[in-house]
Amino acid sequence: MRTSRFITDLQQLPSSSWDALHDGANPFVSHAFLAGLEAHGCLRSEWGWQPQHFTLWEDELLVAAIPGYLKSNSHGEFVFDHAWANAYARHGRDYYPKWLGAVPYSPVTGPRLLTRDAAVRAEVLPALLDALPAQQVSSAHINFHDVDDDRAFDAGWLLRQDIQFQWHNPGAWSCFDDYLAAMDHKRRKNIRQERAKVAREGVSVRVVHGDEASRADLQAMYRFYLQTFLEYSNAPALTEAFLRHLASRLGRGLVLMLAEHAGQPVAGALFLRGGGTLYGRYWGGAALPGLHFEVCYYQGIEYCLREGLSRFEPGAQGEHKLARGFLPRIVRSRHWVADPAFAHALTPWCAQERAEVEQYLAALQAHSPFRAGECT
Repeated sequence: MRTSRFITDLQQLPSSSWDALHDGANPFVSHAFLAGLEAHGCLRSEWGWQPQHFTLWEDELLVAAIPGYLKSNSHGEFVFDHAWANAYARHGRDYYPKWLGAVPYSPVTGPRLLTRDAAVRAEVLPALLDALPAQQVSSAHINFHDVDDDRAFDAGWLLRQDIQFQWHNPGAWSCFDDYLAAMDHKRRKNIRQERAKVAREGVSVRVVHGDEASRADLQAMYRFYLQTFLEYSNAPALTEAFLRHLASRLGRGLVLMLAEHAGQPVAGALFLRGGGTLYGRYWGGAALPGLHFEVCYYQGIEYCLREGLSRFEPGAQGEHKLARGFLPRIVRSRHWVADPAFAHALTPWCAQERAEVEQYLAALQAHSPFRAGECT
């Protein structure tokens, strides 16, 4: 007989039990990443994050799970539902707490319905909905789920869509010049000019994996991360201890691009890698012409080509990525609303949003930087 429970501390579970539920290709759903956020002070109640992972058990064997959180706001989710919360407030209702199945601070598509056996996947969402009333939440949300999970959702889960810009190697590129050769003349010229500006400043970029990173490397990267958040008056969620934890636990799955001038680090970008994909996460550093594009995008593309990675996801938003070879892709989220009246009202709202996203996608595709037939 299968039973369900919510886990409020992932460290209560052995990493081997949790990691047996996924293939290891996506580092963001690993026990090392998720438990590390909890253990190293990255999830704070005042920021609205309370771990509440949904788990399904066969006697004492963990057979399925969804990384989950009880949320008292919508901070750090990247699927924006403030309009929904405002609608609840106008009707004298509480939208929070809500339950969120996602990876904190990480708008990265990946598995959300984690199962030891694919046959169990169909049981996970019904079991979740059976368990949610006891949590007294207004709704449940599963953000950035992958295609394999998509088939498990029924019509009761509203579909929302958005656009991200991603780089994909069609298999024809083995070096950066191959990639540039697929572009039209204008974009190819602009990229070369941007990279030349950085070279003229005497800046070089050093690639450092987690198992190679010195304490000074990690401190420099964390300093750049803090700088970016403080410049935008945002509270930095990650801690230096968490960064050290990732370096120790993920090894070569953590990648730092450290830009140096006269032997001193002046900028850096943090990436994770897994399953043939490079994930760009954080950046910070000096305001030199072209440096952001070099460290965050061009070095990442060169790394993928050198390492044989087929995909590069540099993060959410940013139309400026299109001209640099990152093409628009649809990302998805699903939403279950407990109140039938609100669910009914939100259904056409979501349909209209999806139609607008599809129109936006078509407009972006018309401005591809690649020559016809070179990349899709």
